[in-house]
Amino acid sequence: MASSILNRCLASSLRPSLGLSASGYRHQQPAKRVEEVEFDGPCMKTEVPGPRSKILAQQLEGIQSVVQVNFFCDYEESKGNYLVDVDGNRMLDVYTQIASIPIGYNHPSLTKVMTDPKNMGTFVNRPALGMMPPEQFSEKLVNGLMAVAPKGFSRVQTMACGSCSNENAYKAIFIWYRNKMRGSPEPTPEEVRTSVINQVPGCPDLTLLSHGRTLGCLATTHTKAIQKLDVPSFDWPIAPFPQLRYPLDQFERENAQEEARCLEEAEDLIVKWNQKGRHVAGVVIEPIQAEGGDNHASFDFYRKLRGITKKWMRCRRGGSTGKFWAHEHWGLDDPADIVSFSKKMLTGGYYQKDSFQPDMPFRIFNTWLGDHTKNLLLTEVIKVIKTENLLDQAKRSGKVMLEGLYDLQDKYSHMLSRARGIGTFCAIDVKDEDTRNNLLLLKARNKGVVLGGCGTQTIRFRPALVFREHHAHLFLDIFNDTIAELK
Repeated sequence: MASSILNRCLASSLRPSLGLSASGYRHQQPAKRVEEVEFDGPCMKTEVPGPRSKILAQQLEGIQSVVQVNFFCDYEESKGNYLVDVDGNRMLDVYTQIASIPIGYNHPSLTKVMTDPKNMGTFVNRPALGMMPPEQFSEKLVNGLMAVAPKGFSRVQTMACGSCSNENAYKAIFIWYRNKMRGSPEPTPEEVRTSVINQVPGCPDLTLLSHGRTLGCLATTHTKAIQKLDVPSFDWPIAPFPQLRYPLDQFERENAQEEARCLEEAEDLIVKWNQKGRHVAGVVIEPIQAEGGDNHASFDFYRKLRGITKKWMRCRRGGSTGKFWAHEHWGLDDPADIVSFSKKMLTGGYYQKDSFQPDMPFRIFNTWLGDHTKNLLLTEVIKVIKTENLLDQAKRSGKVMLEGLYDLQDKYSHMLSRARGIGTFCAIDVKDEDTRNNLLLLKARNKGVVLGGCGTQTIRFRPALVFREHHAHLFLDIFNDTIAELK
């Protein structure tokens, strides 16, 4: 094994990288731009995890759980779309730290921000942003998060991660809903008294129609039992997400019926829960389900769902779909009241309408309220995205990815199905969970491609925005070779 891997590595370093398409022909890698510094391709020296990774895992095991650790990384040696591990294996990363590396590893623009002496104080001192923000805080928000705010949103609340972003967005929804119900932001003395002892009316029995892993978010995510097992949760309504056939444009009639069924059930749930006094304060929707298996519905489904929320109340990715926000594909002037974010945005938080602004201090609060260093980096990321036109790049690379996945599922129909995606936000189903986890993902990794799974049998693809067409062809080559060996 080690000998054949080493030969592959040496060959890659001695000649231009070639790519074999799913249909069997090879693509010459285009010449790189002068400013683009990246490896030519994967370079595998050992199986993954290699000897050094295994030693480090043994050391870490004495301190914390390592059952979910894949391998240890050498981030200083990683570049662009390539992740290097501590054993010197260089892999094309199509998973990017669970979709959280926006413009690749060690991008020169971000390195420049980190090494600029005038930014030293920002990285050394972490302020409690909600109480004592730094002088440049507003400026960085204006040039960063607000520069890419979804249409119609003039306010943003920063947070540290996706889970606390959603958790606090839920709080904002409940606060808004209660103010609306009582007709005033001023609570009654009885509401104040009962809130601290977890009783009504101070802690009202409100619900959300349903992502994240803190308590409130656990109640609105319904996959991966291991994340919910033994943890108390809320009894909140669960609406079905349409189980569709892909590509959507080839199964419009069947999919329209399924979407109509799910919309009807969602509205029925709102009515039933309202009638029993457990009012639905908001509807939580992912434009593309991630952990749930990378499913997406038609844009018309989301438009109609928004209509339902407007009837009964008034009630989230960072460029991978070819638009900065996935909901922009829906074509709505008013698609949501709150939009949460994290991952490729480097920081967490949510955009909100003016009416969701907290009415009193400390209603939405924690010590950090995000990390100002991430706002600094995000400003540069946004500049790179615009300068290099990376949203259009995601559309082009995604087209190559999806067409290649269609070819592969036709070629290996016994193994693959339901290829789908928008931009590079793509996915494909494997015949069963065991084949995906214990064969396909591991074999692909040992051939030099890092992939990730979601749902029960899905492989999801989450490359950086600097992922270009030749990277997509290279991935398809290796993926094709991996599947061929499983026949």
